[in-house]
Amino acid sequence: MAHQTSSGNQTDIQARVDAYVDTQAQLDLLRFITCGSVDDGKSTLIGRMLYEAQLIFEDQVTSLQNDSKKMGTQGGDIDFALLVDGLAAEREQGITIDVAYRFFNTDCRKFIVADTPGHEQYTRNMVTGASTADVAVILIDASQGVLTQTRRHSFIASLLGIEHVVLAVNKMDLVGFSEERFNTICAEFQKLRKHLAFKSVTPIPLSALKGDNVIERSGRMDWYQGPTLLGFLETVDIRERLNQHPFRFPVQWVNRPNADFRGFSGTVVAGSISPGDAIRALPSGQIATVDRVVLSTQDLDRAVTDQAVTLTLDREIDLSRGDLIVSADAPCEVSDQFEAELVWMDNEPGYIGRRYILQLGTSQANASLTDIKFKYDINTFEQSPGRDLSLNEIANVQITLDADIPFEAYKDCPGLGAFVLIDRYSNATVAAGMIRFALRRASNVHRQALSVDRAARERLSGHRGRVAWLTGLSGSGKSTIASAAEKILHEQGYRTYILDGDNVRHGLSKDLGFTVADRIENIRRIAEVAKLMVDAGVIVLTAFISPFRDERDMAKSLFEPDDFLEIFVDTPLAIAEQRDPKGLYKKARSGKLPNFTGIDSEYQPPRNPSLTLKTEGQTVAESAKVLVELIATRAQDE
Repeated sequence: MAHQTSSGNQTDIQARVDAYVDTQAQLDLLRFITCGSVDDGKSTLIGRMLYEAQLIFEDQVTSLQNDSKKMGTQGGDIDFALLVDGLAAEREQGITIDVAYRFFNTDCRKFIVADTPGHEQYTRNMVTGASTADVAVILIDASQGVLTQTRRHSFIASLLGIEHVVLAVNKMDLVGFSEERFNTICAEFQKLRKHLAFKSVTPIPLSALKGDNVIERSGRMDWYQGPTLLGFLETVDIRERLNQHPFRFPVQWVNRPNADFRGFSGTVVAGSISPGDAIRALPSGQIATVDRVVLSTQDLDRAVTDQAVTLTLDREIDLSRGDLIVSADAPCEVSDQFEAELVWMDNEPGYIGRRYILQLGTSQANASLTDIKFKYDINTFEQSPGRDLSLNEIANVQITLDADIPFEAYKDCPGLGAFVLIDRYSNATVAAGMIRFALRRASNVHRQALSVDRAARERLSGHRGRVAWLTGLSGSGKSTIASAAEKILHEQGYRTYILDGDNVRHGLSKDLGFTVADRIENIRRIAEVAKLMVDAGVIVLTAFISPFRDERDMAKSLFEPDDFLEIFVDTPLAIAEQRDPKGLYKKARSGKLPNFTGIDSEYQPPRNPSLTLKTEGQTVAESAKVLVELIATRAQDE
């Protein structure tokens, strides 16, 4: 009998555990960030919330008490910030540097909170934490009021499309829990709202250190009748808009465990899907019907926003990683040119014309900045022009891709409007962006079909078009060798033209200087002109320093592999400076010529040139002969 009773208890316990697990599985997830100025109490607030909700274990509490005594930051009381500030550097300085993530749940909802840094130099970390947040908790020290970083983080939160904000006026204990002080701060923040796009702002007076209005309503602020912080986070509606959005599903991978199953796996970024729904594949435009919605080993009647599932279709269509499955009757746009907001996150500046890899969801394409329309001063909300982007700067830019990708405006569907730019050499993430809209010219400008094509022009010329791109230091002999080579080619009956650095700057690039941004734009223009001339069947010789590997690779990418010859005129700096035919090195050394390659601006030699000419031990005639032999051989290739 006792055995039966014990067995019955175990069954009852298991049933309750199963019921609890099922209940927790049904809870939706809220992602929120805490942000604001340094020492506003962000980490303390999160620590207090976890502690009061009894969401940390006893051994963690003991460890926290011991650490608090050792650090001595709160006298004999617990320093709740230590629960979140994991980095040693943060504990020593009392500030948050990295983004600290914590997961917790209550009976009403699951949460992921990102504690973001307050210092201006860590703005990119704050952007990282805010990029996936549904709600921003913006803390203000009641004794300090609205500060520069309050404005900065509010602006970034608005820019990143966070709709719901808690204005957490913290440290009310320092101002005697004054209603007047709270109202003054709320009025001050209200003046900022005309610059921001928040759907709602909920002011809450609290003391993270003392626990007032964090979870339990404060008995020391009877004048406040609004929600507690946790009460707001448990009830704010953050999914309805995306759940009502047309279906959007980036394909993460093609799931084919055996010959009998072919599905497409990914996460629903908007809308919902059920078996029998008609879908469209982008960018191909093919239409099919959903056969099954699979989660692990079970079939679902419906998948909703944020759910990771596998879809099978009623017929075979061309779909792969990077494609997008959408509602058949409500597809999104496809384009290759965008206006976007961009946050620069790399120590190396970003320049107009430089090429990067754009990653949007599972889609990738080569991208370049075609214009920086303006940069934001996010302390004053003013806009200023610029040709490059420095670390933590935010700008409105125009971006061009080398392929069409499906997208939506970030404000409508963050999952299809958020992207990152990746350095093509280091694979480092250099920027985060939010698409505003496609540029109209992306769909209104079409390539004109011409009656006479390149092949016909080359038949008339008697040879193929080519570009020989000579690169090297000033004084290396590029222009001299190019001129000698053209003379030989001309005498042999080839149609040629030299694009020389100095000559081009008298016309096509007369508006450009010699900053890094201007050099990049100069090379972009030359590459486009050379491409047109090669299409005309002309052999083009270019003589430019073209110091940056990125821009030479960009130029090369415009041509078919056999159409572009990279010629490295390899002359040591000491020899080039000794020659100094134009006196430029002398001026650069005296400080009269800034941004001069080899002196105070870097030259990056080619890694795998088509030809290297070492002019230190070679005459101009010898170099020109070798170059002509290469060009003539390639020009006669069929």
